[in-house]
Amino acid sequence: MGAHEPFRIPPEQLNRTCTGEEELSFCQTSLDVPPLEGVIGQDRAVRAMQFGLDMSAQGYNLFVVGPPGTGKSTYVQNLITHVAAQKAVPKDWCYIHNFTNPDSPQAVTLPAGQGRLFQQDMLELADDLRLSVPKSFEGSAYEVQKDSIVQEVQRQMQEALQAVEQAARDASFVLKQVPGKFLFVPYKENKSLSSEEYGQLPEQERRAYEERGRLLEKKLEEVLHTGRQLEKQAKERIVELEKQITRVAAEPLIRRLTEKYGAYEKIVHYLNDVLADVESNHELFKHDEAAREQPVTPFAAPAGEEDDFARYRVNLFVNHENTNGAPVVAEPFPNYYSLFGKIEYKSHVMTLSTNFTMAKAGAMHLANGGYLILQAKDALIEPFVWETLKRVLKYRSIAVENIGEQYRYVPFATMRMEPIPLDLKVILIGTPIWFYILSQDEDFQKLFKVKVDFDVTMQRSRDNLCKYTSFISSICRGEGLLPFSQDGLARVVEHGSRLAGSQKKLSTRFNEVREVVYEANALAVKDQAGIVSERHVDQAVQERRYRNNRIEEKIQEMILEGKILVDTSGAVIGQINGLSVIQLGGYMFGQPARITAVTYLGKGGVINIERETELSGQIHSKGVLTLSGYLGARFAQDFPLSLTAQITFEQNYEGVDGDSASCAELYAILSSLADVPILQSQAVTGSVDQLGRVQPVGGVTEKVEGFFDICKAKGLDGSQGVIIPARNKDSLMLKRELVEAVRDGQFNLYAVHTVEEGIELLTGMPAGQKDAYGQYPPETVFGRVSQKLQRYQEKLTALNRQNLERNDA
Repeated sequence: MGAHEPFRIPPEQLNRTCTGEEELSFCQTSLDVPPLEGVIGQDRAVRAMQFGLDMSAQGYNLFVVGPPGTGKSTYVQNLITHVAAQKAVPKDWCYIHNFTNPDSPQAVTLPAGQGRLFQQDMLELADDLRLSVPKSFEGSAYEVQKDSIVQEVQRQMQEALQAVEQAARDASFVLKQVPGKFLFVPYKENKSLSSEEYGQLPEQERRAYEERGRLLEKKLEEVLHTGRQLEKQAKERIVELEKQITRVAAEPLIRRLTEKYGAYEKIVHYLNDVLADVESNHELFKHDEAAREQPVTPFAAPAGEEDDFARYRVNLFVNHENTNGAPVVAEPFPNYYSLFGKIEYKSHVMTLSTNFTMAKAGAMHLANGGYLILQAKDALIEPFVWETLKRVLKYRSIAVENIGEQYRYVPFATMRMEPIPLDLKVILIGTPIWFYILSQDEDFQKLFKVKVDFDVTMQRSRDNLCKYTSFISSICRGEGLLPFSQDGLARVVEHGSRLAGSQKKLSTRFNEVREVVYEANALAVKDQAGIVSERHVDQAVQERRYRNNRIEEKIQEMILEGKILVDTSGAVIGQINGLSVIQLGGYMFGQPARITAVTYLGKGGVINIERETELSGQIHSKGVLTLSGYLGARFAQDFPLSLTAQITFEQNYEGVDGDSASCAELYAILSSLADVPILQSQAVTGSVDQLGRVQPVGGVTEKVEGFFDICKAKGLDGSQGVIIPARNKDSLMLKRELVEAVRDGQFNLYAVHTVEEGIELLTGMPAGQKDAYGQYPPETVFGRVSQKLQRYQEKLTALNRQNLERNDA
């Protein structure tokens, strides 16, 4: 084993222990550090966030991107709340009736808090009008003037009728009134003539009567027409009288509001329209009491203030009377109506009705003048939300419109609310996949110009360690948890490095760190301890693993029972232990897998069985194709590569991806070609390029621990170990049990830079280097591979020659 020593990784490099004397010397417990202010390890995100908030130009909305658990939502909420508190409170928005176009309510704006006063003033005005206007008609002056108009018309009509009666008498007729009409009856010698008597008159006399009757009827018609005109004029005079009385009663009340809101031209114009409308609809006020006293039938349309007087009410659409600074709205359920508002309807006997007072604001209206925080996934999934959001941001105005109005086949009358100018920052929060999806949208690039990118790791520096412990201190103080001891803090830091997959970094997935803090505290409380120590943190981490590793244990059980074939001793040609990682939910673990390779004469090159059966991912297929480049560059410089090599993951039925097994696959092919057995006590992970350089891979810690657990269960004998890329040494954050096994010589870890180093460790035979003639020494791995490939080529050449001779014959 002496040849292995240059590649052996010492126990001290298998993880990075956090020592109180060196890294946490600034505190003894979490009580010694102040609570955290701001966010840790996100300098790029903080600068981008500040830049985006400072930019007032159109389109500089923000997209906060980062994996789940990095604390981006909490940071955004806290920062925006702090920034908004320094801003001015935006104005209130109200909707009022449009007397010129009732289907298009008008939007008016007032300083914060004034909207409520305006609404109350209009309610009081309506109540005052309903009291004062009817009372103005109760005095005797109104009745006297009204009776005077009526009596004057009656007098004029009476005089006109009397003139007609006199003309009738002069013409020997009597004017009689019957139901519904007037009749002229001829008379003679002071006696009315009956029909028989009239018929017995001489024809000339009858004609004279008829001629005089026609003249009288014409005169009567003129009098009646004049009477109708007089009656119409009388009604108009009465209406004008009532309007005048109404105006006298209403004008002082409305003038008081006109003076109060004189600085707002739109409201002054609205109040003038109210006065004109009250004057025109004086009957509504006169009969208000009578209408309210009428019994309500089950199928009668609803009446009263809700309908008749709604035009005088104010819809306080956005109210900022209790807002401090700019509004911050984090909408948890961003559907169309919750974001963009809605117009509600009342149902009555299978009919729907609405008015402008039933328009309700959405989150966009409430956040106007401030900040709106949304989850990108919700905004994209909910119907109509994304397209509508882009439209209102693009045109910087928002109107209330119910879903589907623009898609109806048959349009019908509805309200068209006046749009409100929009001035706000929208902050979308999402994972990288949502950002990349939206990046394909041209409008997204124009409207969300600021990317706030949250990283999942940060440097394990002293400054960041101070902030890490401050984060833990904030949790303990904010949630009323027990304080953490120095060694307890150290264990949390080590767990942070394990989550980051690096000895030089710490994880910024603070949700997972927070959960460990909560669970360690619960265990300490259960032990009735006064402080959370390293024992509680270690136990919390172990318990978390136990709750999630059922599948891992089942796989290990099948390996130990021999149902999944993995050897940890002996040596086999063309067979090697590869390592893979499996992620189920939030839990990731390593699993050893048997990889085999067979080689034979042919022209097929390297055949990936997983690819042929469509079980190989693109990255894995790329890694296998890289092996052909390596073999050709290494062994086919003087003669063609006449080889067929088949490689596969044995007992793999679900697929494989990634190139971290390419080193192991290459070692298996070289073993098969060289007829040199590979030690089954070793497992391998690592990627390889075409020049034979071993490249780093992910999940090294989990892979090593996965093979260690199998070896431990089968029995450690000091020969087992794992070969990893040398560039992955600082990625190791192995559990203490494994580190102690390495320290005691029961387990080994090796780091290699090249394929040659790895094959020597696996076979115990030198890889071999070319001599001055370009040949590999015969008793080396590469020498044996080169000899077999040359034999393959010679046999293939001979077979081709025989086939040609047979064809010629």
